[in-house]
Formats: sequence, C-alpha cells, structure tokens
Amino acid sequence: MAPLRILHVVGSWGRGGTETWLMHVLKNMDRDRFEMDFLVHTAEPSAFDTLVSQRGGRLIPCLASTRPLVYGRRFGQILREEGPYDVVHSHVHHFSGYVLRLAYRAGVPHRIAHSHCDTSYEDNAASWRRRSYLAIMRVAISRYATCGIAASGSAGQALFGRTWRRDLRWRVLYCGIDLQPFREPVDQAAVRAHLGIPRHAPVIGHVGGFRPPKNHSFLIRVAAYLLSQVPDLVVLLVGDGPLRSQIELEAATAGIGKRVIFAGLSDSVRRLLAAMDLFIFPSFGEGLPLAVLEAQAAGIPCLLSDVITKEVDVVPQLICRRPLSLPASEWARTILALLGRRSCVPPDQAFALVEGSDFNSKISTGQLEHLYASLQTVSV
Repeated sequence: MAPLRILHVVGSWGRGGTETWLMHVLKNMDRDRFEMDFLVHTAEPSAFDTLVSQRGGRLIPCLASTRPLVYGRRFGQILREEGPYDVVHSHVHHFSGYVLRLAYRAGVPHRIAHSHCDTSYEDNAASWRRRSYLAIMRVAISRYATCGIAASGSAGQALFGRTWRRDLRWRVLYCGIDLQPFREPVDQAAVRAHLGIPRHAPVIGHVGGFRPPKNHSFLIRVAAYLLSQVPDLVVLLVGDGPLRSQIELEAATAGIGKRVIFAGLSDSVRRLLAAMDLFIFPSFGEGLPLAVLEAQAAGIPCLLSDVITKEVDVVPQLICRRPLSLPASEWARTILALLGRRSCVPPDQAFALVEGSDFNSKISTGQLEHLYASLQTVSV
C-alpha cells in the first residue's frame, strides 16, 4: 500500500508545545507508511527545519493568514503543486474551519481538526466581532472536518462545543513528551552553578511562552510576596514570547528583578527543570500542558491553577492546585509549605509512571499512527 500523505497545517513554527510534539511524532512515525509535510504561517527559520528535511518532510510557507482570499489562493496552489494529499491535519484551532473548507474544496478526502488548547477564557472575554468569527469557524469545522482530535477534554469542548462527546468524529488523543532526556539523572548543583544560582537557594520555576494565558504577571506578584519572606529565593522562567519584556519590567518594578532569571528558549528544558525545587503553573487555561508532564517526569512537585485539567495528573502525589481567585499571598503561603515538605515520590518512580502512560511520545505516536491507518480503509 502506498504511504499515506499527510499535510500538517501549523501556524507558528517555534519551540511551542504543538510543534515540539509534532517533531516527536515525525521522529517516531513509520516513514514507510506515512509521509508528512508541514504548511506553516511564517517564513522565519526554526530549529526544527533540519529535522523535517532529514526525515523526508517538506516545510511549505503559506503566508497572509490574515488575508483570507490571498491565503485561500495560495493554499489551493500548494495542494495542487505539492499534493495530492490524503489528509490535511490542521492544528490552528478555530482557523481550522477555513483550512478544512479549503481542503474540502480541493478534494482532500480526510480532514482533521486538532484542538491543542482550552481557549474558553479568552473566548468568553472576546468582542462581539470576535465571537461572530468563532461561531462561523465552529460551524465550518463541524461541516468540513471528517475527524477531530482534542489534547484533553477541555480542549475538545473549547473547539467542538459543549456536546462534542456525542459526535463520533471527535476523540481525545493525548500528546506525549520525549522521555529520553529524563532517563538519566541531572546534576542539580552543576546546572545551578551554570545559571549562577546558589547551591542551597530555594528555586521555583515555570516553563512556557510569555503569552496572556500563562499568567506570568500573577506569578511575579506571588514571587514578590515570597521574596519578602525568603530573600534568597530564586525564580527561574524558561521560555520566550511577546510579553517577555513586559514581565521583565514588572519584575524590576516590583523590586525583584535580580532574583528572577529569564532563561529564554532552551533545547534542554530537562536540565533547567533539574534546577527547580517546585514547578508553578498559574495558567488561565490550557489544553494539555506538556511542561507539567515534563516536571512530573523529572519528579518535581507542581503547583497548578485549578483550571488545569486533571487529565495531566500522572503522578498525583506531585500535584497541588489552588484557585486563581485566591490572592498572591495565599499562593505564596502554599509554595512555602510545599518547599518545606519532602517529596513522597522517588524520581525514578515518577519517571516510570509517566513512561507507562499515554503521555509517552512513543505511545501517543502509535495511537496517531493507528488513527491514520484507519483512514486508509475508509472512503469519504
């Protein structure tokens, strides 16, 4: 049987959770059965470009996503010139409605809408114009998607609607993380020395893009309260994004700029996690936060906002939740209590639990392969 040709549609092309997971899929997937190309909404180079080329895939820029007519013509041209494709697998949330309509008109038989995030927080606060757009896109997804995948239950509801579980086209498929970097212990003292962190200083950390849903401003307020109680505490923030300079300014204004390390993007998040005593994640909403899975694989206690799906609790003993309605001072008191408590889960045991779960990238890739293989036996 000829390989199934799949075109992934991805908006950004950086070190985000979706892109990183797709690279794990690309590395683990059977190349004799599946060929994968990537249509991206940027012309900027990425650390992933070489891997795509090495694995036989192609990167295809399709710009002008804010100009629907221009984008539509370019998208159609790509399908004609680079195809034919058996599957268009769209990862661009509500914009998938337009993408899948274009794929339908071009005769692509299998069209997948993939929801990676819970955008209900932003959607509920959207303007009437934005809400009209969201409604139109949901109708288009319902009409033109032959299959829908959600990274979690909350991600499914955000894109497919409240009654999404009643539609047999929609399903949950958990994204996995690459566990190879977690198989060997990391020298915490060496990592801290590299970062300039005193060996015995308590360290709380966060991994994620500097974007509104991550709630970095609240994290800075929590850190300011903590540092008034524990002056030698260090805050380690891993990631980048459009709000980074604003958060740096907020830290400086709060008088804690020298105690906050902005580590930027990293291709060794595992090593940076090793520097942390506690992982804090106060997001307004997430589909499935892969960083929380990585923290558990590293055996690090985690403090999460109560809106984070419990589907991510692979090692429940490491997880603590607090409502975002509580003030920063209450979060800080919880952190102090957690820092003073010894973990009841040995790191090797935590790793084994994540390794045996659906969040292992090799397992999640196998599940995606099974889904793709089922499409080869279905005519649409």
